[in-house]
Amino acid sequence: MRHRGPTQIQFWFIALLIGIAAGFAALFFRKGVNALQTYLYGTEDVRLLHSFAESLPWYLVLIIPICGGLVVGLILHFFTKDARARSVADVIHGAAMHDGRVETRAGLASALASMITLGTGGSTGREGPVVHLAAVISTWVNRRIHADGITGRDLLGCAVAAAVSASFNAPIAGALFALEVVLRHFAVHAFAPIVIASAAGTVINRLEFGGVTEFSLTTVNEVQFYQEMPAYLLLGLVCGLVAVAFMKAIFWADDFGTRVQRQTGIPRWLRPAIAGAMLGTIAIWFPHIIGVGYETTFLAMDGQLMLHEAVIFAVLKAIAVAITMAGRMGGGVFSPSLMVGALTGLSFGLIATGIFPDVSGSISLYALAGTGAVAAAVLGAPISTTLIVFELTGDWQTGLAVMVAVSMSTALASRLVDRSFFLTQLERRGIHLAAGPQAYLLAMFRVGPVMRPMDHEQAAQEHLCWEMIKEGVYIDSNATLESAMPMFETGVRFIPVVTLSTDAAPPELQGALFHVDALKVYNRALAATAAEEHS
Repeated sequence: MRHRGPTQIQFWFIALLIGIAAGFAALFFRKGVNALQTYLYGTEDVRLLHSFAESLPWYLVLIIPICGGLVVGLILHFFTKDARARSVADVIHGAAMHDGRVETRAGLASALASMITLGTGGSTGREGPVVHLAAVISTWVNRRIHADGITGRDLLGCAVAAAVSASFNAPIAGALFALEVVLRHFAVHAFAPIVIASAAGTVINRLEFGGVTEFSLTTVNEVQFYQEMPAYLLLGLVCGLVAVAFMKAIFWADDFGTRVQRQTGIPRWLRPAIAGAMLGTIAIWFPHIIGVGYETTFLAMDGQLMLHEAVIFAVLKAIAVAITMAGRMGGGVFSPSLMVGALTGLSFGLIATGIFPDVSGSISLYALAGTGAVAAAVLGAPISTTLIVFELTGDWQTGLAVMVAVSMSTALASRLVDRSFFLTQLERRGIHLAAGPQAYLLAMFRVGPVMRPMDHEQAAQEHLCWEMIKEGVYIDSNATLESAMPMFETGVRFIPVVTLSTDAAPPELQGALFHVDALKVYNRALAATAAEEHS
């Protein structure tokens, strides 16, 4: 198996084992966060953390996230190259361009840092670090069995599905999340093993927590009149704008933090502690921002908040998430987007039912629809997010309202950002996955292996190469085809390939990259991608 890769039977067995391992990883991560919150804040029920934090001395609420941020900063400083916690975006990148592999050392450090972030009051979610931790497990297996690209991506999908399922007790959504968000296709060959791994992760969750849903609503949700449907269409558009503002705020805060750090010379390991100080200051008056925020999300879904409370909590949660993410403290955006969505939906519902009381149903239904609408727009995953909302609440009777709101929010938000929060993150790093394989495949191939060396039987004439080099037409052997292809638009048949030295020495001619050779490599990669996605 190490030399030839797994057989079909071995592959299914490995997929099941990865599902079980990822399920346990998600379980231990969740229990680790709960244990930290219980120990540091002294609460017996972490689901009621913000209510308990209101009774704590103000200096504890301030100091805990500062200390947590300092520890996080040191971990990421010593164990990652860029002091940045890895999350879902890095898993998507690994699936698309690295045969289903992610960074292991940085991934383990990021999981520990994210656990400390959530345990000490950081305002993010646990799905991001859990997904990357599961990807680290599948990467370790892929390297041991020398898995090819398709097998590696499928096993990565199995790990992600199991982690999401174990984290949220959502087997259907876990499987579809792996396909829709991470692999970004619904190939038949990947569906069955991913479903099996997702089921295994769910079993791990239910062995510990039982078959209960994350949110047990006390209200009965029902669409009273079909005349109410336009309100959910409008809610979807509002949620789409809220989701875009939420994402833009995170990116703006990250850019602002980087600019301040560069101008002031603050060491990178201190950045999370500064963010922790800001979070602690807010939490003294508004402890609702601490951690995942499930208590506030439940109150919003159940319609137990007033209009001004819902609006204030939504704005403060968005600010707290932006601070946490800009402080490079780690964590995910799914759970925060659920909270912001529930508060947005509740606010909209309170206004709508107040204006049109005779044609309105339950206000908590608006909160439920808003939960899915904002989260779907942020994740760029309307299918899996819709199912996650159903599985989190156990309320399958409100599907029409949720689907309408989700469809409108996703359609609007995808026009204003690069399809999702994760893909926009990658786009900001210069990784172009949002437009599909035709945009990013060229970046996977270096010029060196594709060029014809000077001793090739059909090599370019050396004197022509030197003439082009003198005119400034050449490319480094370490560059990618993404940089080379635009150069062929001038009409040249080939581009000289050189090795550039660090000093003032002239470039050393290595060979030439022919346009036809670059196109052959690109076409083969496109054909292989299409074959995988349609198999």
